[in-house]
Amino acid sequence: MQAILLSREEVARRAKQLYENGIRQQVENEDNIGKMVIIDIETGDYEVDKTGLQASRNLSKKHPNARLFGIRIGYNVAVSFGGVMERVYK
Repeated sequence: MQAILLSREEVARRAKQLYENGIRQQVENEDNIGKMVIIDIETGDYEVDKTGLQASRNLSKKHPNARLFGIRIGYNVAVSFGGVMERVYK
C-alpha cells in the first residue's frame, strides 16, 4: 500500500479530531489524568499508558506503518521543558 504523506499539522489535526469526537469520553477519568493516549490517526485505534512508549509499541505491532500521535490526558500540552503544563477542564 502506498503511503500518503501528511504534514505534522494534518496528523495533529486528525488526532485531535478523533480525540474530541469519542476517545476523550472513553479515557478522560481520574485514573488516567496525566497519562498519554497514543492514537493511530488512520484506524482510530488508541492505547493509554503512563509515558506513551508501551502504547506506541503496541499500536506499531498491530499496524506497522501506523501514523501515531500522543496527547496527554487532561492537559493542554504533552510535555513541558521548564514551563508549566496547564490542566484543561471540560
